[in-house]
Amino acid sequence: MVLIAAAVCTKAGKTIISRQFVEMTKARIEGLLAAFPKLMSSGKQHTFVETDSVRYVYQPLEKLYMLLITTKASNILEDLETLRLFARVLPEYCKSMDELEIADNAFNLIFAFDEIVALGYRESVNLAQIRTFVEMDSHEERVYQAVRFTQEREAKNKMREKAKELQRQRLEANKKGGIKSPGFGSGYGSNSFPSTPSIGDSANYVPETVKPMQYSSVPKSTSAGPGAMKLGGKSRDVDSFVDQLKEEGETVTNAALTGTKPATVSAQIINTEPVHLRQEEKLNVRVSRDGGVQSFELHGLVTLHITDEKWGRIRVQLENKDTRGVQLQTHPNVDKELFRMQGQIGLKIPAKPFPLNTDVGVLKWRLQTQDETALPISINCWPSENGDGGCDVNIEYELEQTDLELNNVQINIPLPLGCNPVVNECDGQYNHESRRNTLTWSLAIVDASTKSGSMEFSAPCSTPSDFFPLHISFSSKTSYAKIKVLDVLLVEDESPVKHSVDTVFFTENYEVV
Repeated sequence: MVLIAAAVCTKAGKTIISRQFVEMTKARIEGLLAAFPKLMSSGKQHTFVETDSVRYVYQPLEKLYMLLITTKASNILEDLETLRLFARVLPEYCKSMDELEIADNAFNLIFAFDEIVALGYRESVNLAQIRTFVEMDSHEERVYQAVRFTQEREAKNKMREKAKELQRQRLEANKKGGIKSPGFGSGYGSNSFPSTPSIGDSANYVPETVKPMQYSSVPKSTSAGPGAMKLGGKSRDVDSFVDQLKEEGETVTNAALTGTKPATVSAQIINTEPVHLRQEEKLNVRVSRDGGVQSFELHGLVTLHITDEKWGRIRVQLENKDTRGVQLQTHPNVDKELFRMQGQIGLKIPAKPFPLNTDVGVLKWRLQTQDETALPISINCWPSENGDGGCDVNIEYELEQTDLELNNVQINIPLPLGCNPVVNECDGQYNHESRRNTLTWSLAIVDASTKSGSMEFSAPCSTPSDFFPLHISFSSKTSYAKIKVLDVLLVEDESPVKHSVDTVFFTENYEVV
C-alpha cells in the first residue's frame, strides 16, 4: 500500500490534524481533504470512497472521522487494517473524541502516526510498541538526571559549609574587636559594647569589662592554656555535623555521639543456668517477584553448654511436631536409638558426661523445599509506571505461618541513584537512607494480630526493575521447625534438672528478585 496522508476531521469537513507521508504540495493535500466531505453520501455508511486518482478510507469516531488517503492501487484490506490501528491510537492520547482534545494532543498523535507509517508504507508495529516509542524513555537520560541531582545536592552542601565558615569568621572578627577599649567604639556605631557615655560624662566614665555579645554565655579564661580558645567550639562543630547528617537522611542517636553503647544491648543479656541449651535456626530464601520459590533452605542446630560437672550426665527430652519433612541428624556420640524411640538426646555411653564449659552441638536439621506455603512471610511488591517518568509502588506483607511471632522485621527496598521517594501510606515505620539509596520499611512485630500490612510510595525517575531485589530480615523466639526442648533429666534417676533454653530463628539471606 501507498499511504498519502492520515487526517482527523469533523463530520462538517473541518480538518483538525493531518500528516502526509509522501512528497506532495500543501495545496494538493488541502484540496484532497476539502473534497472528502463532498464525496460522502448522506444516509449511507461506507468504509471507503474512490475518485479518479485517490481512495479515501475512513472510520466514524463519534463526531469525527479518522481518514486515510491512499492510491487506488493500494490493497483495500491492508488499508482497513491500518485504519483500525490509527483509530485505536486516538483513545490512547485523547480522553474524549472532540475537536479541542484532538488539538491539545496533536503532537503526540503526529508522533504516533509517524511510527505507523514511514515514507508511505505501513510499519510492522503494534499499539504497545507505538506507546513505547512515543514515550521516548531513555535510561541514559535518567542517569544524567540522577547525576545532575547529586551534583546540585553536593553544591548546596558546599554552599552551606561556606556560609557556616563565613559566619565563624565574622564571629572571630567580632571576638577580636571586643578586646579594644570601649572608648574607640563610641564614634563608629559599634554594637559589640555596652552603651557609651556622652562627651559630657566622659570624665566620670569607668570602663567595664568588655564581653562580646555573641559569646556572653562562654567565659574566656587566659590561664587555661591554648585549649581555652576552643571552649564551646567542639559542641558547635558536632551540632553542625549532626545537622548535616540529618539533612542527608542519616539517623543519629545520642549514643553514637557520646561513644556509649545503647542501653538495649545490656537488656539482651540472658541469664543462663548451669545447663543451658541454645536452639538456633537460619533461613535462606530466594523468591521470584512474579511468584514462586527459587530456593528455600533452613538450617537448625541445638547446642548444649554445661558449667557444673555434677550435671554432666543428663538427657534432653525434645518435642518434635514437624510436618514438613525436616531432616534430623544427631551428633555421632549421641544414642540414635534413644533419640528415635523416645525423642531424647543422650550419650551412647550413659556413664560418660558431656564436656564442660564448651558449646556442644547435639542435634541439627535441614529443610529444603520450593513450596510457597513454607514461607514464614510473603512480600508482594508491585511497581507501576505513573506516566510522569516515575513509578507508584505498592508493597505488602502477609504472615503465612500464624504461629510465629516475628520481631524487628525490616524490608529494604533499593532506589535509583538520587531518588527521593514520597511515602503516601505506611503501616509501621519507614526510613529513607539517601547514602545507600535504600528505603527501609520497619515493623516492630508481626504476629497473628498484625498478619498483614502495606506501604505505598511514589518514586520519580524510576522504572519497575529499580526496586529489586528486596532484602528482608527478621528474628523470632519461636522455632520454625516446631522442635522444642521440653525437659532435662539426670541419667541416674531421671529427675528433672534446672536448665535454661534460648531459642532464636532468624534470616541469613531473604530476598525477592
